[in-house]
Amino acid sequence: MAATWQVPRRWFTPRRVVLVAAVAVVAQLTVRAFVLASGNFYWDDLILIGRGSVYPLFSGDLLLYDHDGHFMPAAFFVAALTTKIAPLHWFLPALTILVMQAAASLAVLRVLFKILGRTPMVLLPLAFYLFCPLTVPSFAWWAAALNSLPLQFGLAWVAGDAIESARTGRRRYAVTGAIVTAASLLFFEKSVLVPFFAFGVLLVMFGVRHAWNRAAPLWISCISIVAVWGIVFAVVGQGRFAFHGWRTSIELVHHGLSFGLLPTLLGGPWTWERWPPSGPWASPPTVLVLAAWTALAGVVIVSIRRRRGGAVWVGVLGYVAASSVVMVLARSGPDTADELAQTLRHVADSAVVITVGWALVLRRRTGNYPVWAAAVVLFVVSSVISTVAFVDKWRDDPAPAFLAQARQSLADGQGAALLDQPISSWILTPIAYPNNSIAQIFAAVPERPQFAESTPDLRYLDESGHLVPAVVAPVRGIEQGPESGCGYRVERRTRIPLDGPLADWAWTVQLNYFATADGDIRLELDTGDSVPVPVTEGLHTVYVRLVGSGAAVTVTPETPGMTVCVGAGPVGTVMLADLN
Repeated sequence: MAATWQVPRRWFTPRRVVLVAAVAVVAQLTVRAFVLASGNFYWDDLILIGRGSVYPLFSGDLLLYDHDGHFMPAAFFVAALTTKIAPLHWFLPALTILVMQAAASLAVLRVLFKILGRTPMVLLPLAFYLFCPLTVPSFAWWAAALNSLPLQFGLAWVAGDAIESARTGRRRYAVTGAIVTAASLLFFEKSVLVPFFAFGVLLVMFGVRHAWNRAAPLWISCISIVAVWGIVFAVVGQGRFAFHGWRTSIELVHHGLSFGLLPTLLGGPWTWERWPPSGPWASPPTVLVLAAWTALAGVVIVSIRRRRGGAVWVGVLGYVAASSVVMVLARSGPDTADELAQTLRHVADSAVVITVGWALVLRRRTGNYPVWAAAVVLFVVSSVISTVAFVDKWRDDPAPAFLAQARQSLADGQGAALLDQPISSWILTPIAYPNNSIAQIFAAVPERPQFAESTPDLRYLDESGHLVPAVVAPVRGIEQGPESGCGYRVERRTRIPLDGPLADWAWTVQLNYFATADGDIRLELDTGDSVPVPVTEGLHTVYVRLVGSGAAVTVTPETPGMTVCVGAGPVGTVMLADLN
């Protein structure tokens, strides 16, 4: 049998290993900077921006908000802080993502050094983590990155602290591990898995007894933190877990593994698909799917023949399974598309788990380094191809052009007040109500019209971001009143009937009036809050946004001695004016 080829030690001294690893991290960040430069704000980003614009940094409405089942106060804090510094400018959020990625990559490198030492073997799992496309979709999307990257950092850092705590017994690792666990939980509730993963790493390295005893202070502190966090989460969180049948669940898991996660282990998926405004999802060729399953089977078979290899992969598969179960229970439904599982966001943190698992299998092993080097080069090339393909799809998004044009239009249109309205459904769908409000999303932009509940000049922010003249599309209306030449005379609180009832919604009233003096009135529907409306002496029109329902509009004058005559006018929704 031919001897295994060994790399001369002088080729890869510990110092050179560190240097090569550092170069690899810089290369990863360069590729990821390219991804960020090609992107912009997307979907949930605008919810974070909007809430960060209208609420104070330390308010409960901001930090304790339940965002689609997520409890993420630190993520909201970071989003709000960057929004207040540079509202709707992509550079600062992109920088925060890149910094978080650098921290996560260095934390992964740190734990790999603690498992494998400063040997060339470190570069194999490191290259996987740095360039694997598994983490790209959650990295490119700011809202997802604020969840995923702190979790990845926490998984790697606390595992490293656990190893050092077990080896040295120093209490400081219990402190730093607990702090990182707490910080990770504030960004993403899934970080509850961080101490369990760290314990699993020690379990493989030292066995059950030593895994607990040697790092007991760390486990006690982490358990305490998780317990306190669990109480807070139970009070403020609104988990939306539901099981929608075995068929739906099995299909989602199959798509997530076969067409999502597994091809990325070989640097796939190479190709992505997208139906805007949804995000890209992995769409690998069949040959890559088959190759991925074959490679997985081969790695598992070879690994279980080695000491502790089987336990490692059982743990990795258990983590992936747990992530898949959470995805199925939290994100599936009767109409859920299977492609949801192929977006990779729900299993991105598995990249850290797989990387550390691989390192545990490689402990005290040597290999045919030229073969390993060739495999790493092929993997990196394949991964870069997949990343570039993702960017090509990620660019196909209307939000950047819309936001740029909207900022310009709002800056140019700082005359009359602007009624609030939902943002284009291509940017954020109505299911995000009330967080799809332009008054909320653009609240922190300095150069814009004042957002108000009434305006003499009705304008509309169209789907391209232009501020254009608008009219009220009638759903109901105020009919001509009983008094000739006046309509409805309003000198005290007066209920003006509509020609039919309105359902509970945000309506716009076109109030055609004649006022005997400048002053103020209040308008309201049968349900909902009243709205103050300034009026001007003479014959004018004002447009008023009322939220509520009913069969009448009630007008209350607030200026003594002022009389207002109200004429016929529509009540409905805002639409573009016909300029032709």
